[in-house]
Amino acid sequence: MEFLGDSSETDKKKMKKRFHRHTPHQIHRLESSFNECQHPDEKQRLQLSKELGLSPRQIKFWFQNRRTQKKAQHERADNCALKEENDRIRCENIAIREAIKQAICLNCGDAPLHEDSYFDEQKLRIENAHLREELEKVSSVAAQFMGRPFSHLPPLLNPMHVSPLELFHSGPSLDFDLLPGSSSSSMPVPPTLPSQPNLVLSDMDKSLMTNIAVTAMEELLMLTQTNEPLWIKANGCRDVLNLDSDENMFPRSSGRGGKNHNLRKEATRSSGVVFTNAVTLVDMLMDSVKSSELFSSIIASSKTLAVISSGLRGNHGDALHLMLEELQVLSPLVPTREFSVLRYCQQVEHGTWAIVNVSYELPQFITHARSYRFPSGCLIQDLSNGYSKVTWVEHVEVEEQEPIHEMFKDNVREGIAFGAERWIATLQRMCERFTALLEPATSSRDLKGVIPSPEGKQSIMRLAQRMVSNFCLSVGTSNNTRTPVVSGLDAFGIRVTSYKSQHEPNGMVLCAATSFWLPVSPQNVFNYLKDERTRPQWDVLLNGNSVQEVAHIANGSHPGNCISVLRGFNASSSQNNMLILQESCVDSSGSLVVYTPVDLSALNMAMTGQDTSYIPILPSGFAVLPEGGRNNQNAEIKAEGGGGGGGSLITVGFQIMVSSLQSGKLNMESMETVNNLISTTVHQIKTTLNSPSAA
Repeated sequence: MEFLGDSSETDKKKMKKRFHRHTPHQIHRLESSFNECQHPDEKQRLQLSKELGLSPRQIKFWFQNRRTQKKAQHERADNCALKEENDRIRCENIAIREAIKQAICLNCGDAPLHEDSYFDEQKLRIENAHLREELEKVSSVAAQFMGRPFSHLPPLLNPMHVSPLELFHSGPSLDFDLLPGSSSSSMPVPPTLPSQPNLVLSDMDKSLMTNIAVTAMEELLMLTQTNEPLWIKANGCRDVLNLDSDENMFPRSSGRGGKNHNLRKEATRSSGVVFTNAVTLVDMLMDSVKSSELFSSIIASSKTLAVISSGLRGNHGDALHLMLEELQVLSPLVPTREFSVLRYCQQVEHGTWAIVNVSYELPQFITHARSYRFPSGCLIQDLSNGYSKVTWVEHVEVEEQEPIHEMFKDNVREGIAFGAERWIATLQRMCERFTALLEPATSSRDLKGVIPSPEGKQSIMRLAQRMVSNFCLSVGTSNNTRTPVVSGLDAFGIRVTSYKSQHEPNGMVLCAATSFWLPVSPQNVFNYLKDERTRPQWDVLLNGNSVQEVAHIANGSHPGNCISVLRGFNASSSQNNMLILQESCVDSSGSLVVYTPVDLSALNMAMTGQDTSYIPILPSGFAVLPEGGRNNQNAEIKAEGGGGGGGSLITVGFQIMVSSLQSGKLNMESMETVNNLISTTVHQIKTTLNSPSAA
């Protein structure tokens, strides 16, 4: 304990030493340089560092802080000027209204007639509207200068029975837009949260949100650009936040949660190179539909509640959104996490963007246990040849109302299940997939001539993406799009849900999922499940018959990332009209093998590039995660296709059609069918992989 105390004191001393005052000469020189150029390039910063005896990093941070300070000064000045103008208009309005009340007719000495009063009131409304338009013009100028929309107008003293929206319907408005759910005819539609109560935000709310987002952005930039002692290495490779250093650098109110012992923090950081340019990444991450598609294995549901600022000049710079997100682990044993967050985007400098997520608590929208997101997000830096370097930070505080299942306890508490490494690994893999989607069909191995065109390849890839997204929802614990059939897990440890399908087979669909552990490395499990030669050993629907790959589309640098069309051989049947569409993917966070039976005529539609959104699918498959804890310190899957130690956490999920009628009811026979299907599959896998030859 004494050693820990000494270490803490040493950390505090180091933190104190990091801050020092510049000399008057340095400040004078920096100020003069700032007046000449507010955004010095790397060469100018290097010259200043040599001249003043400061590091280029100190020069960079000084200019960054000075720009922020100047922006705040102008903001305060504009705010004061606009407030004075607003007060003047309000006073004039009150004076005119009082004058109307005391007005008398010069001819008869009585009060004016009602009709005259009415027309005078209309005149005042028009004048008020004109004055408000003038103020909005000034606000627009201020917004262009400050780089974000300017919210300043408190409601005017106006008891008139007329809505401001009616007066200013055709003019510019500072109000945000409530976004309806998006849809796409060819791509899978990410699930949205169920209907929510109407959200009404005042100008004060929006101003508060903007301040919270700007402060969170400053903290995120520090988290992404600072190393020890703020970040420490766990197991020699993973960046984990030093909570003591974080408390010293970013003091927070102690009122959140009080002494609630069920509150627990997770904070991790990871970085990687992504095969997508920064602008494209920003566009995907700021769009709730695109980000849900990008992270379908992580985001169970997402919805944009409000757009406080849409950004300037057609890009997402200084865009601010209020969003709801539900995050998941692909297992029925791990509860989802719901967040209401502010998502704020800022262009830090040329070629560098930052996106921060920070919780903005809206209790009326959260139904599960309380989860709070401290400033989290990513720093995106453009590299050459279309690549980007992404640094991701995840920092949350969660309240565990129920104990985590023993099988996943280490993964969750060590920040692996919801941590930054999983976001980065998924982002790298999905960006490779999107790149493959745009490549010509020459990258596919067409064994039987079934993919005639690039359009056919893209159509197949879109259908496979919809299949994977559907599967991820079916095995998680989100109830936003599924109705639980059994409360919790049944006697076999299987979670059963159902949903009424519209675009997929028209009727009631039963989803069943369970998780189990195997003392086999994740890579070996993935290879076993993906290999068409070993498929008859576990796929009970094949009845022991073999399968052959008739088409293959590579969608990543890892050979395991691909889409296949498989044909089964049934000796007892002369008709082979049923094919299997399968996608397999693997990265350092885990792997997926997802498949669905597809009718030959439906697959022909996809092969020729037609719309696949109405092709019926019932995805089943497997999600394989590395085991957490001390036994899995070397379980990371290498990109070159090898190895990984420790055990595996395997989730298996099946979907079956219960009834072709929307009114179809679940029965015991259906429950027994899906339970037997999962139990037999799990038994076959355990028997094969636990054998000495497989190990």
